[in-house]
Amino acid sequence: MKTGFKRATVPLALLTLTALTAAGCADGDSGSAANKVTVWMYPVIMDPKANAAYWDSIEKGFEAAQKGLDLTIEQLPWENRDQKLATAFGSGKGPDVVLLGPDQIPQFQANGAVQPVDRAIEKSRSAFRPAALDAMTQDGKVYAAPIYHTVTSTLYNKKLLDKAGIEEPPATWDALRAAAPKLKQAGVATLDYSASNEASLNMSFYPLLWQAGGRVFDDSGKKTAFNSPEGVEALTFLVDLYKSGSVPRSALTNANLFTDHALGKEQVAMGYTNTPSDAALAEKTWGKGNVIVGPALAGPKKQVCFGMPGGLGINARTKNLAGAEKFIAYMTEPAQIASMGKAGGFFSPRTDVSVPHESAFAKEYEAALAHTFPGEPHPAARQLMALITPEIQAALTGKKTPEQALEAAAKEGDDLLARQR
Repeated sequence: MKTGFKRATVPLALLTLTALTAAGCADGDSGSAANKVTVWMYPVIMDPKANAAYWDSIEKGFEAAQKGLDLTIEQLPWENRDQKLATAFGSGKGPDVVLLGPDQIPQFQANGAVQPVDRAIEKSRSAFRPAALDAMTQDGKVYAAPIYHTVTSTLYNKKLLDKAGIEEPPATWDALRAAAPKLKQAGVATLDYSASNEASLNMSFYPLLWQAGGRVFDDSGKKTAFNSPEGVEALTFLVDLYKSGSVPRSALTNANLFTDHALGKEQVAMGYTNTPSDAALAEKTWGKGNVIVGPALAGPKKQVCFGMPGGLGINARTKNLAGAEKFIAYMTEPAQIASMGKAGGFFSPRTDVSVPHESAFAKEYEAALAHTFPGEPHPAARQLMALITPEIQAALTGKKTPEQALEAAAKEGDDLLARQR
């Protein structure tokens, strides 16, 4: 097995595969023999040794269950993931099966690089969480079979809430606004936020937009929709908190890294897009008894948090479709869903499988799964984020009103979408 374990966030490659037919890719060459199945996997299990051991056990287990099939799971790094995969698909030397996220599916499906996995999950389809399947669906067909689910929710520092005399953690926008003056008087900021260019809007502004009832794209996917009354309400909510000091000034340089955040440093009372690993780190740094994981934050229209499945897709040019489908069917069985979740700290994309967790906060995060939203997958999603982020920064710093900032971002966004038609 090849291993590569450094984590990174990379933009989605908006590459047309026809332009890459002459390109080559040394890794992951699909075997021509009908008994070979090659899988590209990424370091979804944080501990490198545990990651290697887990996928080695999967290889052995699958080959024992499917006599005559030779499975090779290659470990690739997150860096340049999309570009390398697009090149491999275009050259015809990609893997038979690959780990995909919802944001990758629209582009690769549109380019004909991946094919539906509906047959592979035919027997288990009804067991999946509807939101997990919806996230992997394009034009009515499922293009990646969910094998794990991520989730975020609210995270509170009880010590700081107690300092401000707040007994009930604020779980709604109104409650948060009411708590802000008390926290400010106690010398504490209220809400952590990540406004840097490195931070994904799925983990910062978009959840607020969805809580207000807004959307990023319209139904056609050809126009932006965030420049709406709901979008203005969400950004105004954020800007008002920032101007009052209830969102720390460090928000402008925050990326999505808990230990570097004001929340992690105990300078702010709560966050609303925090992962189970954030809660575990908080317990180590704040001390046991000082960590509260609450329900998904509720806005004026919706209670929603970001969370998405990771799934297995099939190369449209695989030389062993039957073998690829058998591997996907194997990985979506209850035993593998449970073992994957336990090994990686994930939650189950199936309603009939509960992943055993040692975390004291597993129950709270599992409850938040009911409110997860996987984002709005779109071929231009990553590019659009790069246009919106500077405008949010301009609104936070007072250079533009929320209305002006979203109007400017929408104009650029609509121009971007028009060029891609």
